[in-house]
Formats: sequence, C-alpha cells, structure tokens
Amino acid sequence: MRKWFKQLMLSGLAAGLLSGTVVQGVQASEGIDTSVVNEAWGLPTFVHGGGLNEAQISETADLLGIDDMNNVARVGVTGEDLQNYLGRGSGSTASMISSVLVQRENEGEGVTVINETPDNITQITEEQYTNAAITAGVEDATIMVASIRPVTGESALTGIYKAFDVNGEDLDQDRMEVAQEELETTNQIAQENADDEEFESTRLDQAMVEIKQQLAELRERQGELATREEIEEIINNALANNDLQTLISQDQIDRLLAFFERYQQTGAIDSDQVRQQLEQLSGNLRDRFGDAWQQAEDSGLIDQVGNFFRQLWEAIRGLFN
Repeated sequence: MRKWFKQLMLSGLAAGLLSGTVVQGVQASEGIDTSVVNEAWGLPTFVHGGGLNEAQISETADLLGIDDMNNVARVGVTGEDLQNYLGRGSGSTASMISSVLVQRENEGEGVTVINETPDNITQITEEQYTNAAITAGVEDATIMVASIRPVTGESALTGIYKAFDVNGEDLDQDRMEVAQEELETTNQIAQENADDEEFESTRLDQAMVEIKQQLAELRERQGELATREEIEEIINNALANNDLQTLISQDQIDRLLAFFERYQQTGAIDSDQVRQQLEQLSGNLRDRFGDAWQQAEDSGLIDQVGNFFRQLWEAIRGLFN
C-alpha cells in the first residue's frame, strides 16, 4: 500500500515540478530568458520542426516563452539534418514537429532540459533527453522542448544537435548516433513497464547514469574497456541499486547490454566533461525527486493521502452494506 501511495505522490510532485510550480519548497528551473544575450553564443537558438507552417511556428514560440522573434536565432530542422547527424535514411521533414530553444550556459552549469508541453511530449522524460544529450557531447546548456500536438518527441534531439552546429560547436557523429540509440532504448523499456505501478522511469534514468559512471571508472582503473560479462554485472548492480531488479526483464537487460557495448566504444567513456555533466545530472535527479518526496513524507502529506483513501473506501463499502 505504501508503495502505491508513493507512486501517486511522486506523479503529483513530478507534475508540479515540470510545470514550474512550487511543491513543498521545490521549484523547477525557470527556463531561458530570451532578453539576455550569451556573449559566447549570442542569441538563444530556436530550432523549430521543419513540418510546421508559420502559424504553428509562432504557436510553438509562444509555448517556449519567446515574446519577440528578434531575440532568438531561428532555424528549422529537416529530414536532411536527421540524415546528417544520425545517418538515418532521408528522413521526413513533414513529420518533424517537436522544437527546442537552446541557450549555452557558463561552465559547470550542466545540462538542463525542460519539457514545456508534457501533455504533448509524454513518452520521453526530461532526464532521458538530458542523458542522451550528454552522451552526444552536449554540455552546460539549458534546453526547452515543446510541441503543439502529441508526438514522441524524438526529433527534438536532432534539434539540439542543430542548435550546437549552427553555433559553431561540432558534436561527434558516432556519439550522436549512440545518443539516439540510448533515447530509443530507454524510452522503449520505460513504455513497456509503464503499466506496472511499481515502476518509476526516474529510477531507470538514474540507473543509466550510474552505469555510465561505473563503466568510466572501470575503464580508468583497468586501462581497458569492460567485457560483456562486466557490463552485465554493472547493469544488474545499477538496477538493484534503484529497486528495478525484479521489474526489468532479461530481454530488456540484453537490450541495455547491447547499447552499453556500443556506448563504451565512443569518446564519451573517457570524457572528463561527460563525467562532470553526469555527476550534475545525478545530483539533480536526487534533489528533484528524492527531496520532494522526503519533504512530503516529513510533512505528513503521505499519511494524509492514505487516510483520505481509507475513508473513501469505507464510504464506498458503506453504500453496499
């Protein structure tokens, strides 16, 4: 029963955090101030889906809090970009709807992703975007994601890459492709477990961070990449550490294993920048959800919710007695 209440409260707390409201003293990032010019990048970069018409582009800009288009650098993302960055077919520009607003931050700020339209981008979490962006080589940036209608949100990652590209920052091709694989793998596993009330996608996001960190530590300690058996052990340890060991199937573990075998072949495994960004993300995950839950529990809110449902159940039973 307590786990059920915990999931209920985490969902409510997360929704409040994502919408920028204050929940038990915790508040989400405020996003990007388009009236401020970053001296290294210049204007914040608005990368809109190539499948949008002008009216839809304007609507998307409003969702991202862009009051004046003159305050941003505007560029569209196309199917050709999908091919250039990810090596995937010709791509369909018409299907690219999700858009991003990206601002470079000072060194040490880490990567922050804010989903401005959680009702339209429901599958991919902010942490999944962040994890994948870090894999691709993105660092110290605030990224706002939005869509005018329901979409998977996967093309937003291509928009992030284009924002860095047009600002003269080249990302490694292989790492971008692996990052896309990461986004798809974690999203698929999360969706497959979405109906299990014991599963929390945030725990999977944190496990992904821990696996990357442990692989990097093993690489530094041994001077060589992990074997397949070592990767599987690291995966299982991270899943257990996040109470996922009984929820993630062997087939899903095999998919994670295949992904991380490829991941450790990229430059991300030896990158000090990746380590720093992952440490920042891990701290944000713990602060954003762990502290919010602890504060709710300390305040007695969990017990209040429990009492409410017990009283509701007794009332329902009374109708049939």
